[in-house]
Amino acid sequence: MSATAPAPAPSPQRPEKAVDERLLKTSPLKKFLGRPELGSVVGAVAVFLFFAIVADSFLRAASLATVLYAASTIGIMAVPVALLMIGGEFDLSAGVMVTTSALISSMFSYQMTANVWVGVGVSLLATLAIGVFNGVMLIRTDPPSFIITLGTFLMLTGANLGFTKLISDTVSTKSISDMEGFSSAKDVFASTITIGGVDFKITIVWWLAMIAVATWVLLRTRAGNWIFAVGGGEQAARAVGVPVGKTKIGLYMGVAFGAWVSGQHLLFNYDVVQSGEGVGNELIYIIAAVIGGCLITGGYGSAVGAAVGALIFGMTSKGIVYAEWNPDWFKFFLGAMLLLATLLNAWVRKRAEATK
Repeated sequence: MSATAPAPAPSPQRPEKAVDERLLKTSPLKKFLGRPELGSVVGAVAVFLFFAIVADSFLRAASLATVLYAASTIGIMAVPVALLMIGGEFDLSAGVMVTTSALISSMFSYQMTANVWVGVGVSLLATLAIGVFNGVMLIRTDPPSFIITLGTFLMLTGANLGFTKLISDTVSTKSISDMEGFSSAKDVFASTITIGGVDFKITIVWWLAMIAVATWVLLRTRAGNWIFAVGGGEQAARAVGVPVGKTKIGLYMGVAFGAWVSGQHLLFNYDVVQSGEGVGNELIYIIAAVIGGCLITGGYGSAVGAAVGALIFGMTSKGIVYAEWNPDWFKFFLGAMLLLATLLNAWVRKRAEATK
């Protein structure tokens, strides 16, 4: 067999060969086209303009504050769910985990007649433990995350109802509004901030904080590289030394933390919690992440995109009300947006790959 001819050395006549393509400058336009959230941003602008035209009250400051509140209640969960999807996994228990977190806080505080903050702390530990359980079950067993978290979803759904009826004799918790620590906990998880005469819910601050932290983790830390690597190919990531197991457990704990924050808001905003709440919300979180540019197959997406997906959800859910349409059509519009966003995101990804 003949030896492979060596590659020609760079020469003045062939200057392009002397430059590593990784060092080539990329134009701002190419960088913009390569962002995974581009499709969702375009969709958000379109939805905003649409409801601004068809709904007279949509552009009022109070209405926009309501839209942001609706988006934040979804976005707090959509952001960690997006990171989990970038890592190549799902969590179908995310919706009922929110209710579980709220129920633990409420019932522990009420039954133990303890300071409400004790119940909040116990709830945090218990909710994170559920996240660890999902992660450990995934890395120690063969079933995919869809099956494992579906099992967790069913167990939590039954436990929420069973324990609530066992302890409270009803399907809802007892009021804890007169207990010590309730007002301060409400300030943290369910208060209202007035800016320029407009009331904004504290969940918007939680949402923005989670977007900032998640974006920093993805783009500025080694853990972010691990998340993309695991989602892009688990075996390849393991071969180069990525701690796959720890990364996935951490991602599930991130979803659990989001569920804890959402659960505490649910409790301290309404005082009592219905044990059957949260079922089906996990699909909304996934939809927001997909609309935001996350791929079902993993390895691609952003926290900002998931936040924009949640914003689209908030604008649509409230825009239909402000336009005085029949709310029965909401799921239709949500499904249409999901399909359009998926197609647009696929087109954007192909354009991004073509410009590399």
